[in-house]
Amino acid sequence: MQIKIMDKAYLNSRITSENVQRKEKWLGYLAGPVGALLLNAVLASYLNVYYTDVLKLTHVWGGAFLAVFPVISKIVDAITNVIMGQIIERTRSKHGKARPWLLISAPLMAVTGILLFTVPKSSETVQVIWIMVSYNLFYSFAYTIYNMSHTLMVPLSTRDITQRGVLSVFNNIAAIMVSGIIVALIFPMLVLPALGVDQSKWIKVMSVISILAFPLTVIEYYFTKERVTEESADIDKKAASVKEQLKAVLTDKFWVVIILYYFIYTFGVNLKNISLIYYSNYVLGTYNDGITQTMLNVIGGIPMGIGIFAVWPLAKRFGKRNVTMAGFVLYAIGGIICLINPRNMTIVLTGQFIKNMGGLPSAYIFLALFADVLDHMEWKAGFRVDGLSASVNTIIITICYGFSSGLFNILLAKAGYVAPELIDGKTIAAVQSPAVQNAIIFSFLGLEVITSVILIILLSFLTVEKVIEKEQAEIKARLERNQGDKNDR
Repeated sequence: MQIKIMDKAYLNSRITSENVQRKEKWLGYLAGPVGALLLNAVLASYLNVYYTDVLKLTHVWGGAFLAVFPVISKIVDAITNVIMGQIIERTRSKHGKARPWLLISAPLMAVTGILLFTVPKSSETVQVIWIMVSYNLFYSFAYTIYNMSHTLMVPLSTRDITQRGVLSVFNNIAAIMVSGIIVALIFPMLVLPALGVDQSKWIKVMSVISILAFPLTVIEYYFTKERVTEESADIDKKAASVKEQLKAVLTDKFWVVIILYYFIYTFGVNLKNISLIYYSNYVLGTYNDGITQTMLNVIGGIPMGIGIFAVWPLAKRFGKRNVTMAGFVLYAIGGIICLINPRNMTIVLTGQFIKNMGGLPSAYIFLALFADVLDHMEWKAGFRVDGLSASVNTIIITICYGFSSGLFNILLAKAGYVAPELIDGKTIAAVQSPAVQNAIIFSFLGLEVITSVILIILLSFLTVEKVIEKEQAEIKARLERNQGDKNDR
């Protein structure tokens, strides 16, 4: 079954060139995604804090609620990702198969983002129900639609390896700019100390951020273009069944490797991100001191800024995979340095700087590697598996976030975490026990040392760059033959 999207002139992309344009890079891949990425980054970093510190839900159901609820919700989210992937694969319009869903997601994210924080001051049961419903409306519905389509924009934008690499860098600059400046610097230094544990203030700030996602996502829609989809738009082609797609991807080494890579990497990063504010508040600094988390994030942001100029030239010279592998060696070394004395600011900042230098390639060029693998799959199978691959990608994001949240919250609950209190308008935080601090240290520093070693081993098998140019040439010849056959009929 095909899904047809209304083809109206006012919905046409503002990008018409066959080659990537400057406004496409700056508006479609840098400015446009900022709204949704900002909303998601704030939620990834601080929604758990809102639940544990503002709503004080850490010990609901004996600690089981915040441990189990994210996992169950992410299982639901994973199912909707599969459904959305097949919807995208069967979408037919002159606007592309993924782009139309960007436009649809824009108002949905704004509304559901606000609902996440407007939890009524009512009974525990009412609050739990509100949280479960609003969480799934945002993540399993609104953000699933956005993230699935957004993930495919670089792979579907062009087959030109260089142009695709540039778009991947711009796309990640947007993410780094959001997380490295707003979420990592402005929030801990200015916003969080002002919010404290006052729910009304949280609602106002998050409503503004949610609403901002709407117009920026519309900009992303209008200034992107699916050139790869357009190549075969005039060729009558039935979408491969889910069974055929699964058989193709699960028997391909490159696809399996890059999916395993993304799963392990994402799980480690999620656990680190969730625990960052707790590490800053209770291990390295004091509660919302406006300095500790900012210092950690500045050290993380400086390498990311350098990487804008350095990563892609290095990747072109030495290969995307090789540069990423070398990066993870530094990543592991930096983590080990931090663990020498995780309560010493100088040692931790030194280790974090080295670690973040090593994280540059994985941050900036993953989508370019992912796009190479998708082209390889088209060459091998004779059909594209964009929707299925994006489904698996976003399933990984959702499952990892759910499991990392659940794991971290149960570690806090079992170790005896004590939430801060709002007394006479001031936020008063407790001193956490050594057990709580050790759980936080493992989550922020320990796990990623282990995952770095595993990722280096995995990437040694990802040799798709050696064959991709030859395979792309064969794909082009195949499409030209199919077009010629159609014209002859």
